[in-house]
Order: sequence, then C-alpha cells, then structure tokens
Amino acid sequence: MSANELQVESPPSTPSASKRRKMSLTTKIMIGLVVGLAVGWIQPKWGVNCFFLRDIFLNLIKSVISPLIFATIVVGIASEGDIKRVGRMGVKALLYFEIVTTFALFIGLGVVNVTRPGYGVSLSKSAAELSQIAQNHPKTLIETIVHIFPSNIFDAMSKGDVLQIVAFSILFAAAVMAMGEKGKPVLHWCESLSHVMFKFTEFIMNFAPIGVGAAMAYTIGHQGPGVLINLGKLIGSLYLALIIFVVVVFGLVALIIMLPVKQFIKAVREPFAIAFATTSSESALPKAMEMMERFGVPKRIVSFVMPTGYSFNLDGTTLYLAIASVFVAQAAEATTGVHFTFGRQVAMMVTLMITSKGVAAVPRASLVILLATCASFGLPAAGVVVILGVDELMDMARTSVNVLGNCLATVVIARWEGAFDDERAHLFATPNEMPVAVQQPPARFE
Repeated sequence: MSANELQVESPPSTPSASKRRKMSLTTKIMIGLVVGLAVGWIQPKWGVNCFFLRDIFLNLIKSVISPLIFATIVVGIASEGDIKRVGRMGVKALLYFEIVTTFALFIGLGVVNVTRPGYGVSLSKSAAELSQIAQNHPKTLIETIVHIFPSNIFDAMSKGDVLQIVAFSILFAAAVMAMGEKGKPVLHWCESLSHVMFKFTEFIMNFAPIGVGAAMAYTIGHQGPGVLINLGKLIGSLYLALIIFVVVVFGLVALIIMLPVKQFIKAVREPFAIAFATTSSESALPKAMEMMERFGVPKRIVSFVMPTGYSFNLDGTTLYLAIASVFVAQAAEATTGVHFTFGRQVAMMVTLMITSKGVAAVPRASLVILLATCASFGLPAAGVVVILGVDELMDMARTSVNVLGNCLATVVIARWEGAFDDERAHLFATPNEMPVAVQQPPARFE
C-alpha cells in the first residue's frame, strides 16, 4: 500500500467538533446569572457575602475604561486626518440622541398613565435615606458645558469621568494630527495601547461569569425575593415600557438603516447580559466597543459615539425617569388628594429632557435627577424613598437598554456617514467572519 493510500485512509481531523464542544461566553454568563439567582434566593447570606467577587470584576473592568477610551479616540481621529468630519459626526450623534431619548420619555409617560402603579402606594413621612443623595444636584446646562473640559486629565481618568476623557482625547488627537511627522510615535503608541487594552479586556471577560453571578446573588440576597412582589406593578411598568421602546423605536430605527438584526443581536448579547447583571454600563463598555468594531462599525465611530452616548444617550434611564416621576405624583395624589394633571406631566417631561443631560459625573445620577425634578414640581421626597427599595432591580433593565441603545447608535451614525461595512456585519459570528483590520497610521505620516 502506497503512502498516498495510507494518507487517504487516515481518519479526518474534526476541529469543528472541538469548537462545538467549547461553551460560548454568553452561555457561561447566562449560567452564572441562573446560579447567582439560585444562591441569592436559597442562601441569602451567601449571596450577600458574594459582593467582593462582584466588586473585583467591576474594578477590573473600570481599570480598562479610561486608557481604552483615550487610545481608541486618538487612533480613530488622528488616523482619519479630518477634524471637520469628526465635528459633523458629533452633530449627527447629538441629534440622534435627542430624538431617541425624547421618544423614551413619552413612551414612559404613556405606559405609566395606563398602568397607574402609584395609586394605592402609601408614602412614608421619613426621607432620611435620601440625605446622601440630596447632597448632590443635577448640573445646569452651563455647569455641564464647563464640566466637559477637565482641569486635570489624570484626575478625570482616576474618577472614570467619560465625558471629560472624551473631550480631552478629541483635542489631543487634533494636536497629534497637527504635529505631522512628529506625532507619528504618539499615534503608534496609542494604537499599541488600544490593542493591549482589548487583550486585557479579553482576559477579564474570563472572570465575567463569576462576577455576573456574584452580582445577581448579591442583589437577590440583599433585596430578597419579596422585593419582586412589593411594588411589582412599578417594576412591571418599567419592563413593559422598555420592551415597547425596544420593539417599536429600535425596531423602526433598525428598519430605516437596514440593520442585520440577527447578527446585531449576536453582537450585543454579551455586553447586554453583563450590563443587566452588574447594573453598570461601564462594565459592558469595553466588550460593546469590541463587538461593534467586529460588527462592521469603523473604529473612529465606535470610539467617539459610544463613550459620548454614555452621557447623552441614556435611553433606559430617561424612560425610567419618566415612569418614576409620574409614579411619585400618583402616589402623592393617593395620599393628598391633589391631582397631577397631564399638562403638568408634560411640563415635567420637558424638564427631564433638560436636567437629564446633566447626568455626567453625578453619583447615583438617576435618583439625583428624580429627586430634583420632584422637588421642583412640589412632589414629596418620600415617594423617592419608596422607589429606593426596588431601584436596583429596575436599574438592571434600564442599564442594559442604555448599552443596547448606544450599540445601535454606533451603527446609525456609521450608516449615516456611509461607513458601515455590510459584508462584515453579515459574516459576524460565522466561520467566515472577517478579522478586524489593524489600524494603519495615515498616509501623510509615511
């Protein structure tokens, strides 16, 4: 028998079988969620004691965010070589953010007036739990504009202030472009830094199922399963409104931009699950940026639109504020007998459209905005105290929708700029997926 015949008769290799046996990160995260929920429910003390695993995961993720945003924005803008295009992209992004968040406000307003979760809720006279929140305040428009520009970039990075990091990175990238040949080493360094940060994120994601499971165990163990029953109508109203918003508004946007929905769902499911379990948009940011770049959105758009959206495109938080504020008004009416008219509700929505833009760098931002809005309309702070008991469960939903909305926003702006890669999107998560091209420095640097 010849050597060729022996080669034909040898058993074929089956690399695909080993791939099938390999469990995906999404599956591991979902298993972590279920296990964490079971631990928190059956052994609440164990669940509460898991907080340190959650905090380790969140701290590791937060350590990546500042250098990752800085490096990707500098590489994206400086390699583009056209600061005017960046300005045009910024205007488009802010316009889209305002339109979508306005829809979120009024969908929330519609749902809360139909479900009426606040009626029959008894308000406590004590608002002691709000003392720490009341020390903060939502920033005015002028304060927000001033806050955008950092006096110390290292301080901004240590605090994880995304808005300040974005502003500094844009200006720094413009300076790198203006330096020409002398800026080339800085651009190469930022490019290497971005690749290192993505690899670092990949290492951290191996810990994600444990961190996510611990976060869920802590939530259920700390709040108890009874929290799902108490104020369940309020929680249900928020989840219903978010589902309507995602299906109707995001569905319409997806139809307009001809989004490959199936592949997009595959791209966002991991960052969505991480945000849901940890109630932290920052924990999902590195993975979301990586997935959107793999999905076909250029690096320059991902690195600019997504961090900016974390301050101006909080769809889930905006919708939550609409429902929570009217809930307090309904609960106050049941207690005082004073009716909060639909006209005043609309006026409150207009106020929220303005004050919610001052969310950046405010601790417990959504509750701060809610407390300030209620105070300006004469609503009792005790209504916010009631919400505090279930706020973490609602935070899961609104945070994950924030992440979903920012992922979609990158595709919208990429399509608007004529830069979206349809071929890469359709091949995403298939055996033929196109590798992300290594960013090359601009030709004028050569």
